[in-house]
Amino acid sequence: MARAGVTVDRLTQVAADLADEIGFDNVTVTALARHFGVKEGSLYSHVRNMRDLRVKVALFALAELADEVGAALAGRSGKDALVAFADAYRDYARKHPGRYAATQFPLDPEAAAASAGVRHVEMSRAILRGYRIPESDHIDAIRLLGSTFHGFVSLEGAQSFRHSSDVRGTDASWSRILDVLHTALSAWPPD
Repeated sequence: MARAGVTVDRLTQVAADLADEIGFDNVTVTALARHFGVKEGSLYSHVRNMRDLRVKVALFALAELADEVGAALAGRSGKDALVAFADAYRDYARKHPGRYAATQFPLDPEAAAASAGVRHVEMSRAILRGYRIPESDHIDAIRLLGSTFHGFVSLEGAQSFRHSSDVRGTDASWSRILDVLHTALSAWPPD
């Protein structure tokens, strides 16, 4: 086994890379065994089953995305922070489509609580504090941001915007959407 270089971390990294190449849903233990040149059964000393492998890739991708978003947010506030967060999120989804899909994988409560998803929420809350949105409304505002970002990058990744006759392209729409989100967050209605 050592000759193949298989560790839990290496297996997770290769599975994440493979997800970007062939799609998260298409990653299998068989494909990973083929990559490492080992028998499929030998990988089960590193992962319990396919769900365990998917959870490991999801946790890896959530942490990687949180690192990229955190770096983009450093020293920013207000609309600059919103745009930096959104652009880092979109860039990650474009660069790593399989890993991005893994970030949407449903985690059990224990794994979710220990994941970088908590960092994503805290970074979102930091942006919202810059807009003076009451903490009691943070969940609603976080859901607004997440559904907007995820909806756009998912449609863009599926090439669903190709039918448009708009010659400006998706970057212009993305920028306009961020302008609208900034306006909405700035004018957040009181309870």
